[in-house]
Amino acid sequence: MLHPTRLALIDMGTNTFHLLIVELRPGEKPHELLRTKAGVRLGEGGISRGEIAPAPYARALHTLAGFKEEMELHGVTQVRATATSAMRVARNGPALVHDIAEQFGIEVEIIGGDREAELIWKGIRQAVPLGAQPQLLMDIGGGSVEFIIADEAEIFWKQSFEIGAQRLLDQFFSDPSGIMPATAVAAEQTYFDTVLEPLMAALVTLKPVGLVGASGSFDSLADMQLGRLRTEYELPPCTELAASSFRHSYAQLLSLNHEQRTALPGILPMRADMLVVAAVLIDWVLGVSGIERLRTSAYALKEGLLNEMAG
Repeated sequence: MLHPTRLALIDMGTNTFHLLIVELRPGEKPHELLRTKAGVRLGEGGISRGEIAPAPYARALHTLAGFKEEMELHGVTQVRATATSAMRVARNGPALVHDIAEQFGIEVEIIGGDREAELIWKGIRQAVPLGAQPQLLMDIGGGSVEFIIADEAEIFWKQSFEIGAQRLLDQFFSDPSGIMPATAVAAEQTYFDTVLEPLMAALVTLKPVGLVGASGSFDSLADMQLGRLRTEYELPPCTELAASSFRHSYAQLLSLNHEQRTALPGILPMRADMLVVAAVLIDWVLGVSGIERLRTSAYALKEGLLNEMAG
């Protein structure tokens, strides 16, 4: 008789590290044992200079020590760890990969933007019924943003852009009041007009009918719509996000300072500023695409990887 495999999937994003532990039994759907995440903010204070600063470097190792403990408690027999934008571009990314292998015996695979986009699609389609019409899928990370135009069955176009929320914060959000002035919003949107030209061309050709957002920013907007912060286990695979709710949240985020934003129900303090620059991006995307239907996906890269591994 084949023994079940206990598999740990670690997704080391620029903002958040995720750990998913599942049991794989022959002929059955993966059985989830643990789902947890930690706000590491690997890109803080260094991503725009192409390095991981000392404090986030230490936070990464501390977080992985906790993940390693959970893996041992759950009797994990196989580990897949991936890292994305911050580790892709940081000069000291290889040093961190080496330290993780040395200290925890975990081999980290740094994946390219194209591969990241493909895995995000594979994850999202486990959570959201994409149907037969093209949808625009979007994952706003701390370091990069992935855009995919796809339906249930295939990807028509995909591209990863190094314009994640931490980079946008560094570039456009410097007002000491903690409020993003209209001039900074306009500057960020003008920047997208240039850097996201390939996306605009793809939108014209492929005409997606809806937007599906995966990542913490979209979870936060769905929590704001609900009026409370949900745990990992409370998040349904798919949430409808009313366009009117997004517009209301967007106006709130722009009008409040940092302290007032953190007091809003549904906002993690770590996301209070990033969510502003992310919302400017979402607003820009809705404007250029004319899309009115928004859905959020609780699944992304690690669920895509699990789907591949489970066959």
